[in-house]
Amino acid sequence: MNNKTKNKKGSELLINVTPTEARVALVEHGVLQEVHIERRMKRGLVGNIYKGKISRVLPGMQAAFVDIGLDKAAFLHASDIVPHTECVADTEKRNFVVRDIAELVRQGQDIMVQVVKDPLGTKGARLTTDITLPSRYLVFMPDSSHVGVSQRIEVEAERNRLKNITLPYVDADGGFIIRTAAEGVGEDELAQDAAFLRRVWAKVSERRKRKGVTLLYQDLALPVRIIRDFVGTELDHIQVDSSQTYDELSLFAQEFMPEIADKIEHYSGPAAIFDLYDVENEIQRALGRKVELKSGGYLIIDQTEAMTTVDINTGAFVGHRNLEETIFNTNLEATQAIARQLRLRNLGGIIIIDFIDMQNAEHKSRVLASLQSALSKDRVKTSISGFSGLGLVEMTRKRTRESLEHVVCGECPSCHGTGSMKTIETVSYEIFRELIRLNSTYAADEFLIYCSPAVYNSLHGDDSHLLAELGVYIGKRLRLQSEPMYAQNKYDVVMI
Repeated sequence: MNNKTKNKKGSELLINVTPTEARVALVEHGVLQEVHIERRMKRGLVGNIYKGKISRVLPGMQAAFVDIGLDKAAFLHASDIVPHTECVADTEKRNFVVRDIAELVRQGQDIMVQVVKDPLGTKGARLTTDITLPSRYLVFMPDSSHVGVSQRIEVEAERNRLKNITLPYVDADGGFIIRTAAEGVGEDELAQDAAFLRRVWAKVSERRKRKGVTLLYQDLALPVRIIRDFVGTELDHIQVDSSQTYDELSLFAQEFMPEIADKIEHYSGPAAIFDLYDVENEIQRALGRKVELKSGGYLIIDQTEAMTTVDINTGAFVGHRNLEETIFNTNLEATQAIARQLRLRNLGGIIIIDFIDMQNAEHKSRVLASLQSALSKDRVKTSISGFSGLGLVEMTRKRTRESLEHVVCGECPSCHGTGSMKTIETVSYEIFRELIRLNSTYAADEFLIYCSPAVYNSLHGDDSHLLAELGVYIGKRLRLQSEPMYAQNKYDVVMI
């Protein structure tokens, strides 16, 4: 197998597998575009089907909390309870409308649900009773008699052909949605997919008879799931560095996706697979706030609980014509970088973009068009509302899993997520105030101050006179001790 780095044409998947995690990188034209990470101990839940139990009903929120065996109760909204479930009586299925949650479910009730959003931050998983099972070409919908066709299949004749092929597979157990990847495939492939999905559903139905909260179905592991979901995109190569995973992917592809089987390669080169195309370093750069633009401008990306903000600055870019042209060119370049960063960091929810102010209406229109064009390559649904009255671009990107930062990073134990710390001067003055307070409240001969090395060096160096003056002021001996394990803003004062 040729393990040399491919030329920078087309798209390529690099799959890195270790005993503890699997990572997949999508590289387009030699540039990293997406990263997917799944850790064995924290495997994603989207697509999993559970037999759960209603633990609490919240009429005020029109929702219920469901115990599915996780640390946090999952969330089920009334709008996610669909007609073809045990929650809704047969007489209501024809003219179903969202009703009071208290009329749909009750505390202690067993219910079959599917995860549509992983737990995000402090929120539990989001659930639905609209169960679906995806495969290569079809999506199975239990208790449905419907056959739907992906809207991306636009030719009416092809839509009708696929629908006519699939209709005979519909029975009392359920119906199907025909996926975009099914365009142009034959009857045999669709028949195999339908049979596969029915076997999976039979297993789910059998497990459903078990007592108590239980996992009924788990979606495929990340490498196989990525192969399944990326079909339809133009992939030139799929390289995997694990021989076991390579065998699994090859067998899966031969059975379900023979057209890509010959694109899967076992990578055994001397360098780590993520060193190809500088992927490892690109991931590290994607964790920073600042993104440099080739022109000298830059982006500042801040992710908060409520939204993500993107600020564009000209930086060192001064342009060659006038200021308005410089601003326009920087904003235009930023649209491509923003679209890539949203995919790479997997940022979702509300996103506010603060482009550099433009006076020219045509420039604004072209910047928006450029952003929309760049986002059209994103497989995740996005929506742009245009420039607001304050000159900000508001957009949303569907969020179904944690962002890259939330997957690989945790809260800083020193700043606790604020991104800033008290200065040495501020901490020193806090220590002074604490000494005065303790001296006026308690009787002590001397005070021992434990502090960080940075504060210790300051109070023993340039600011030593301040500590000496304070000792004279309170009439007590003051001693300092450096604690290497202390963060800059931490200190303790001990009375002796």
